[in-house]
Amino acid sequence: MVERIFPDTSVIVDGKIVRMLERGELKAEEVVVPLVVVEELQAQASKGRDSGFIGLRELKRLRAVGETRGIKVSFSGTRPSLDDIKLARSGRIDALIMDMALKEGGTLVTADYVQALTAEANGAKVVYIPPEGRPPKLKFEKYFTPDTMSVHLKAGAAPMAKRGKPGASKLVKLRERPLTEEEMENTIREIHEVSRLRGKGLFEISMNNATVIQLGDYRIAVARPPFSDGLEVTIVRPVVKLRLDDYGLSPKLLERLRDKAEGILIAGPPGSGKTTFASSLAQFYMAQDKIVKTLEAPRDLQVGPEITQYAPLEGSFEKTADILLLVRPDYTVFDEIRKTQDFKTFADMRLAGVGMIGVTHASSPIDAIQRFIGRTELGMIPHIVDTLIFLRYGTVEKVYELSLTVKVPTGMTDEALTRPVIEIRDFESGRLEYEVYTFGEENIIVPVAPTEAAKVPPARRLAETRILEEIRRLAPKAEVELVSSDRAVIRADSRSIPMLIGREGANISKLEKKLGIRLDVRPLRGEEGKPVKFSLEETKSSIDLLFDPEIVGSQARVYVDGKFLFAATVGKKARIRVSKRSPMGWELGEAITEDREITVTV
Repeated sequence: MVERIFPDTSVIVDGKIVRMLERGELKAEEVVVPLVVVEELQAQASKGRDSGFIGLRELKRLRAVGETRGIKVSFSGTRPSLDDIKLARSGRIDALIMDMALKEGGTLVTADYVQALTAEANGAKVVYIPPEGRPPKLKFEKYFTPDTMSVHLKAGAAPMAKRGKPGASKLVKLRERPLTEEEMENTIREIHEVSRLRGKGLFEISMNNATVIQLGDYRIAVARPPFSDGLEVTIVRPVVKLRLDDYGLSPKLLERLRDKAEGILIAGPPGSGKTTFASSLAQFYMAQDKIVKTLEAPRDLQVGPEITQYAPLEGSFEKTADILLLVRPDYTVFDEIRKTQDFKTFADMRLAGVGMIGVTHASSPIDAIQRFIGRTELGMIPHIVDTLIFLRYGTVEKVYELSLTVKVPTGMTDEALTRPVIEIRDFESGRLEYEVYTFGEENIIVPVAPTEAAKVPPARRLAETRILEEIRRLAPKAEVELVSSDRAVIRADSRSIPMLIGREGANISKLEKKLGIRLDVRPLRGEEGKPVKFSLEETKSSIDLLFDPEIVGSQARVYVDGKFLFAATVGKKARIRVSKRSPMGWELGEAITEDREITVTV
C-alpha cells in the first residue's frame, strides 16, 4: 500500500492509472493530481488536441473510481506559468511534477521511461508503468471486412464504410442509429491508448483540432470543431498488397524499370492505387539488391522491415533529404508530392544521383508533368522525371517517357523558331504525343497528334490563341488567322480598329514587337463597307483624303492593293488628314509614288 501517489500527464492520458486502481493492481490511500497536470491538459484541449480532451475525461473517471474504491483524490500544487506551458515539450512540466513528489515525500507514477530515470536519479520514489505487451483489440475493427477500404465515423451520423476495390467500390451504411459524442470520444481514446504503446503507433500530424495517426495498416484522421463541423474519425486501410508482377506490365516496361528508369513519377486521381503500386515498386527494387528508403507523411506504404520509412525531420522533408544523402540509398520513394518544397526536394535528390520514385495526385497523365512546370527549370524536367506511370482503378493506364531535344516545334516551319523542346512519348508505341517548350514568356504543353475534329497543327492553334489573348484586350470581338509563321491577319469590328491601331500606329507596332510577328488589321467579314469616291491632296507635312460631305462622321477604311492600311473617321471638313511622318503616312505616300491601287470603304 502506497500512502500518496503523484501521477504525471503520461499515465493520466493513457488511462493506465485509472485501470490499475480499478483492478486493484495499484493500491494507494490518496491520489494527488498536480495542478500543473490539469493546466497542461486544459491548454491542450483548448488547442483542440485529442490528448487534452482524453486527459480531462480520465481525470473525471479518476474521481469516480476514487469514490467507488474509497481512495481520496485531491488536486494540489501551484499553477504553471505561461513559460512553463510553453516549455512543456522540453520537460518543464515533468520537472515540476517530480519536484512536487520529492517535496511532499510521495511516489511518482509515470509511463515515461525518461521521467522515471530522471526521478530515480534525483532520489524520488517512482512507480514506472511500462507499455503493455499486447495491444487491446480496437472496437472500430469490427467494422472492417476483407474488402473494406475505409470507415467513416461522425458524431450525429450513421457509421459508413467504403467497400470493394479502386474503381469498383460502394458506400455501405453500417447501422441505422447515429453515433453519439460519447462513442466517438471512446473510439478516439482507444486509438490513443494503442498508439502510445511502444512501436505500435505513429503520430504523423498533430495540429489544433486535427490529428493523423498511422497505426499498423490503419491511417486514422481525427477532426474536431471548429476545424470540422462535427467530431469525425476517418480510418483508411489498404485492401490488397500486390507485387509488381500482379500488374501485368510489359517486358519492355519491366526492363526499363530495372535498367534505365531513375526518375519515376507515379500519378493518378485519389483512390487509384498509387501508394499500393509504389509499395510494389519499392519491393521490386529491394529484390534487385538495391538500398531503398521512403519519405512519407503519414508513413503508410506497405513495405518490408528492411526498407526504412522516414518522416519529415523537424517538420521538413528538406532536412530528411540531407540525412538520406548521407545514407546513400539507390532508390527513394517520395509519397506524396504536394507542396512546392516537396517538388524541389524531389528534384534536388534526383539531380544528386539518387533514383527517385515520386507519387502525386493528377487527373490525367499530362497534369502530373504540368505540376513540375514553374517549380523547376523547364530544361531540367526530363533529367528529374524520365518515366511517368499513370494509374486509374488500380491498373496502369498510361506510361510516358520524357526526353529533351533542340528542334523546331511540331507544326512550325521557320528554322528561326528552333528551341529546346521536351518530347513526351507513349512508352509502348514510341509515338510523340506532347511537346513542352517556351512560347513567348510562357511555358506550355502542346498536344502533337492532331484529332479528326482538329486538323490544324497544335502549334498553330496555340500561336493563334496567344495572339488573340493580347488582341482582345483592345478589341473584344477580334478574330485571328495565322497565315504564316511570321504573319497574322487580325479582323476586328469597326469601332475597335482605331483603338487597336492607336495613334500613328503606336498600339499595333507595340503588339508586333511583343509577339514577334507581323499583324495585318482588317474589318470583320461583312463589315468591309462600300467603296466611295475620294481625291488625294498633298501638303508639305500631310496627305489629305477628301470626300463627299454626305459621309462626314462615317468610319472610313483605307486599303493599298487590297491590304488594309488604317481606319479613321471622316472629319467635319469631309477630310482625313494623315501625317507624312507617321508609318501610315509613309506607306500611303509610297503607294502614291509607285502608283499602287488605293481604295476607301465606309
